[in-house]
Amino acid sequence: MLLLLEKPPADQILKFLHQVVDGICGRAYSRYQDYGNVWNLTEWMEVLEESTSYFKTTVGKNLSEEEAVQQLNELSSSYQEAIMKCLKGRKEEIRHALIESVNAISSAQLQDFDWQLKLALSSDKISMLQMPLLNLDLDVKENGEIKPVSIEMNKEELQNLINALEVANK
Repeated sequence: MLLLLEKPPADQILKFLHQVVDGICGRAYSRYQDYGNVWNLTEWMEVLEESTSYFKTTVGKNLSEEEAVQQLNELSSSYQEAIMKCLKGRKEEIRHALIESVNAISSAQLQDFDWQLKLALSSDKISMLQMPLLNLDLDVKENGEIKPVSIEMNKEELQNLINALEVANK
């Protein structure tokens, strides 16, 4: 509930908003001790979460200025202006922090791949097998080091991989 943002004086809200953005960007969040005279602890947690969510959503969805202001329609114009001023000035920092948080999920990157199609004619159990097998060799770079990964798949496993990659691409 962003209405809680109207509790402090308008001249203090910009400082608070920049501290929220600092927290999103991995620096120090604003502290309850600094605003304990404005909000009680429950309100503090709510206003901090709502402000953080607003900035992340607005930048993450790449909302236009009009759409961003529209989400603030319950606030008075002076508070809307303060939020938009902070958002405009720090938008690229927030975007960079959001990208970094997504990239931190996995640092592995596919560098190269190679594949071979083989026809298994027999096995130790079956004399006439004739099953196609795909060997997929991946070169994965993780923490600056390239690690080879080899996978052997039958036709069904290959189809499952292709389906999973198509879903991930959407």
